[in-house]
Amino acid sequence: MKEKLEQIRAEALAALAGAKDAQELDGLRVKYLGKKGELTAVLKMMGSLSAEERPVMGQLANEVREALTEALSQRQKAIEEAALNQRLEAEKLDVTIPGKRPELGHKHPMSIALDELKEIFIGMGFQVAEGPEIELAEYNFTKLNTEEGHPAREWGDTFYIKEDSSLLLRTQTSPMQVRVMEKQKPPIRIIAPGRVYRKDEVDATHSPMFHQVEGLVIDKGVTMADLKGTLNAFVEALYGKGTKTRFRPHHFPFTEPSCEVDVQCHACGGKGCRVCKGEGWIELLGAGMVHPKVLEGCGIDTDVYSGFAFGIGVERMAMRRFSITDLRLIFENDMRFLSQF
Repeated sequence: MKEKLEQIRAEALAALAGAKDAQELDGLRVKYLGKKGELTAVLKMMGSLSAEERPVMGQLANEVREALTEALSQRQKAIEEAALNQRLEAEKLDVTIPGKRPELGHKHPMSIALDELKEIFIGMGFQVAEGPEIELAEYNFTKLNTEEGHPAREWGDTFYIKEDSSLLLRTQTSPMQVRVMEKQKPPIRIIAPGRVYRKDEVDATHSPMFHQVEGLVIDKGVTMADLKGTLNAFVEALYGKGTKTRFRPHHFPFTEPSCEVDVQCHACGGKGCRVCKGEGWIELLGAGMVHPKVLEGCGIDTDVYSGFAFGIGVERMAMRRFSITDLRLIFENDMRFLSQF
């Protein structure tokens, strides 16, 4: 038995010293020190020894076990250290190599256009107001002189939330006219940007969800000439001096007189194309003098004050600003398109 223990010690120490990785090392541990290992098998033979031999062989067996355990521990440390050094060598950072510039995001074209709009109007002395997207029909229609029976109040045109048609997704940011006038006395000069919702078919210039900026000015002696001058100044500031506009008579329940303002088509220069549907002009906004009924409903004396209001479609403004030919590109989030801005 003594020869067998010495043989196991010699073979095991040699094998442990030559182990190349943790997996091989664990295999050797099981082979020699496991429950069914070679050393354990020898120890099971202790019962066949005489009383005088057992203490001697027991001591030798313990020495062999301790030697193998120590060798196993030392080899494990050496393998771990070697693996760490190898990983550090592979992952080392050469500080002399120029760093890689991280890819940064940028503003969406809609955000760019809206920020430019805000900057222009704030420069004219306007303040920015915000309001709810889920709006009362009273503010979205009734207080804006749009009575029951008006086509805009039909279920086919508006996203209603309640069956009694009292609550809806706002179709315009114009309700902010009323909300501001109810809380603030003239003079008033505000813009109200935000999302609006209408049951429009999706095409190159329409979407069921789009962005609008409502503008409102209330003061003494405000006229249609002030409205036209303000809007022309805005269009030239946004699109460049000499940009052509067209004011057309129109009708809105909450303004009188009313107009629509077009800008010359950026795609064809006024000749007529798919973008402008052959007209040479693209509608940019609706505007007009605030209807006396709207002012009186908010407690404003129409003998003293007058005002104008306008609603700008931000998507169409962005199309003209960046020469975009299809409004749907703005919402599709195609990185090939967005990365151009």
